[in-house]
Amino acid sequence: MPNLFRDLPTGAATGERIDHLLDRPGLRVERIVSTGQASPPDFWYDQSEHEWVLLLQGAAELTVAMPDGLRTVQLTPGDSLELPAHRRHRVVSTCADPPTLWLALFWPVAAP
Repeated sequence: MPNLFRDLPTGAATGERIDHLLDRPGLRVERIVSTGQASPPDFWYDQSEHEWVLLLQGAAELTVAMPDGLRTVQLTPGDSLELPAHRRHRVVSTCADPPTLWLALFWPVAAP
């Protein structure tokens, strides 16, 4: 994929699109395109690996379970967020027009 902004799907009917850009031992990089998607009610991501996201286009709202309670996070272009492994989070909303474009990096928890 030569350009992250090329070939973006449009319209919520297309569903969220995930393109794997790089997959190496210890690192995965994805381009995620959201077109109005959100997590289903009562669904929480609880991933076994660390994640860092950079919002490149659009907007998103997430709810993150912090040690001291739930936190709402608004992301606009240029904002990033690190989600340690097993940090529960959910996507409340994403922008459909323009599509919300994320760059996501995933890496494993270091062995003890």
